[in-house]
Amino acid sequence: MDFRSEVRTWLEGRLADTPTPHPRTWERELGKAGWIGIGWPGEDGETYGNRRATLAEQVVWAEEYARSTAPARMGHIGENLLAPTLIAYGTEEQKQRHLPAVARGETLWCQGYSEPGAGSDLAGIRTAAVPDGAGGYAVTGQKIWTSLALDADWCFVLARTDPGSTRHRGLSFLLLEMDQPGRIEVRPIRQLTGTSEFNEVFLDGARAGEVVGGEGNGWQVAMGLLALERGVSTLAQQIGFAAELGQVVAAAVASGAADDPVIRARLVRQWAELDTMRHHALRTLGTTGDPGVPSVAKLLWGGWHQRLGELAVAVAGEAGAVGPEPWTAQRPYELDYAQRLFLFSRADTIYGGSDEIQRNIIAERVLGLPREPR
Repeated sequence: MDFRSEVRTWLEGRLADTPTPHPRTWERELGKAGWIGIGWPGEDGETYGNRRATLAEQVVWAEEYARSTAPARMGHIGENLLAPTLIAYGTEEQKQRHLPAVARGETLWCQGYSEPGAGSDLAGIRTAAVPDGAGGYAVTGQKIWTSLALDADWCFVLARTDPGSTRHRGLSFLLLEMDQPGRIEVRPIRQLTGTSEFNEVFLDGARAGEVVGGEGNGWQVAMGLLALERGVSTLAQQIGFAAELGQVVAAAVASGAADDPVIRARLVRQWAELDTMRHHALRTLGTTGDPGVPSVAKLLWGGWHQRLGELAVAVAGEAGAVGPEPWTAQRPYELDYAQRLFLFSRADTIYGGSDEIQRNIIAERVLGLPREPR
């Protein structure tokens, strides 16, 4: 059995038994079957994850997972962001402590980067960390737009460990446990869609017992992590985008909107741009050291997905302005698929590094243009 067939057979069999498993249970199932951390490098031919896999096999896993309509992952931050960062910058003790738990699906992580007043501009971080006298740090400040903070067991936090520092100097990459009553408070943020995928996190002397990459080297570690956000997962993301585009096309055909030459041209353009993004992702897969690659990828998919949301409500026509059910004081407003896609995608060009920040990176670090006056 080839690798793609092995992946497809396992996913189909497991989801047939339990189509909607509990998210935490699902993470442990993935870990038990060896599907978390495939391809993580290790020492002497070993791996910190569950199995060794080539880059092509990692792509196959990501694509088949997206095609299977399996549950959204709760462990992707630990697997795709923290783990590669620890492998690149962490000590052997840190790798052995944290990576096996992630690979087993037992530990969930969140990312403490953005702050009020320091969203995409991470160099403006004000969260402070001071030595606590016990070999760790006491962290005080506020983080925002923190995905999965309510469910996470651990958080990696970018904080200022040098009180006299400014901008990118004096930052450190710290690891802290989330279960610290009285020291960490998580507040969900209600969004336009009525859901709360993001959170505010308030830190009041929260203890961080570990620093990755050495004190004061947080900016280097953070920039290395941001480059890891666009990789194999980008191809899997595009499988999801293709499914969303398929739903919009089906809605256009069913309603007759596809007969409108303007709508039809927009549908074709979305398809062509998605195909272009896939070829770009394949061409740059495995690229390291080029700061422009992740920024170009983010610019491409953020704008594309936002335009797809706009197209979805355009296809719906007048119905796109009306909720599927009556709205009452007792019944919060509900959204249909097109409305939810439109509203949620408004943030695509902001979160994960705004378009303005991505263009600055390309201008300054790739094209060598002068920095913006500050």
